[in-house]
Amino acid sequence: MPRRPAGHTRGRAAVLASLTVTALVTTGHPATAAPAAPAGAGPMNQAFDAAAEEFGVPRDLLAAVGYGETHLDGHGGRPSQDNGYGVMHLVSNPVNRSLEKAAALTGESAAELRRDTGTNILGGAAVLRSHADALGLDAAERADIDSWYPAVARYSGAQGSVAALYADTVYTFLAEGLRATVAGGERVSVTSRPVSPEKGSLAKADVTAQSPDYPPALWVAANTANYATGRTATVDKVVVHVTQGSYAGTISWFQNATSKVSSHYVVRSSDGQITQMVRDKDTAYHAKSANASSLGIEHEGFVDDPSWFTDTMYRSSAALTKYLCDRYGIAKDRAHVIGHSEAPGNDHTDPGANWNWTYYMQLIGGSDSGADGLTFTSYTTQTSGSTGSQVKAVQTLLNQQGYDAGTADGIFGATTKSAVQAFQTARGLTADGTVGPKTWTALLSAGTTPALAKGSSGEAVKRLQRALTAALGRTLAVDGAFGTATDTAVREYQSSRGLAVDGAVGPNTWAALQSGR
Repeated sequence: MPRRPAGHTRGRAAVLASLTVTALVTTGHPATAAPAAPAGAGPMNQAFDAAAEEFGVPRDLLAAVGYGETHLDGHGGRPSQDNGYGVMHLVSNPVNRSLEKAAALTGESAAELRRDTGTNILGGAAVLRSHADALGLDAAERADIDSWYPAVARYSGAQGSVAALYADTVYTFLAEGLRATVAGGERVSVTSRPVSPEKGSLAKADVTAQSPDYPPALWVAANTANYATGRTATVDKVVVHVTQGSYAGTISWFQNATSKVSSHYVVRSSDGQITQMVRDKDTAYHAKSANASSLGIEHEGFVDDPSWFTDTMYRSSAALTKYLCDRYGIAKDRAHVIGHSEAPGNDHTDPGANWNWTYYMQLIGGSDSGADGLTFTSYTTQTSGSTGSQVKAVQTLLNQQGYDAGTADGIFGATTKSAVQAFQTARGLTADGTVGPKTWTALLSAGTTPALAKGSSGEAVKRLQRALTAALGRTLAVDGAFGTATDTAVREYQSSRGLAVDGAVGPNTWAALQSGR
């Protein structure tokens, strides 16, 4: 294919950035080809149409590949777990160089392909066409969307059954149709149609092996360089992850010997399909210091895009977690079913604020609080009429501080309100009887005020970590170890409250926390 002159697409593509999907697959559309975007259609539709025309790739196929990779969200040019970029997930790693291939085919720079969505879509079309050419597809075959299956499989960068799994997902989107809403309210759609992909040699590459540990799951082994045989500790927790990439892409990445990462299980967003990659008895590389004592579950998606966290995914993953907890005697609470961000010594943020811990723990049949009844991933506002484990925590904390909240029964009644008001008055807070972020912060930090700094440990550090979770509105692992994550949170708190930013928790920082600042 002729090489495009550099810079040819830059003007029309520059308007595309920061796209976020807000709708998932829908079905039941007429089985006809999708019409071309009308004049004046939004920039993403224009980019798909232009790229499809320029490289002779079916427009709906191109959009379905992008949706399967990223839900059409370029994530501001940030890389995925396997170093892929943009809506079309152009990859640059030792086994997949689609970003570099796109640069060679389009004449665009790698930087432009990473950051500009229109250019990225053009690059994805160029790579798909190059695979079609390598497979010898002629003009008539390229006009038949079913003929593109092997080219789509090659686009994944994977081999064999994993490549087939990737292509099957794309053709499922083509069969069912999809409708996504991106930034600015633009709608990108693919109309459903009958599909009968010509799989060729991949027809025999379906994933059929079953998991040896969890019967409903499939089995695809991770590369032996990415996990350790056996355990050096008793398994006592499940760690919830988000892939920062696609399902098939993650499976492929865990098969890549250069990645040095893996997880025991991977869960697909659209239908909850689960693939096991490391045996439960072995140590996957997923959570640093927690590796030896935990089982890791990766969930397809990106932490900043809630559209990936489908009800089907929650239910499928929860059934797996419940099975693992029952099998290995793991407590079904938030001290033992934790996020990657909560594992000691980790600097990751997954599963992030969009993960619904309350719902997930309900599906597991456990508690959304830690074993201590005081630790939560977030602290929500409690007021008269509220019920549940967080009300019980409020009552427990008030009673510990000498404010009579009555029996800690999880029911926010008149006695609890009076105790809250008395506590608020003593702390100089508005005495409205409602436990919001300020009152939570004051309650959780109440007690002794020892000097704490990086390297400290113990119950006072746990109080600090809970209080910072409430004050900052983001989850901080409550493990009693003052490590890098706690140091960062302390500095963030000090900076936002106008305190001296030194990472040490002395009288001034304790005073600010205990007054609800």
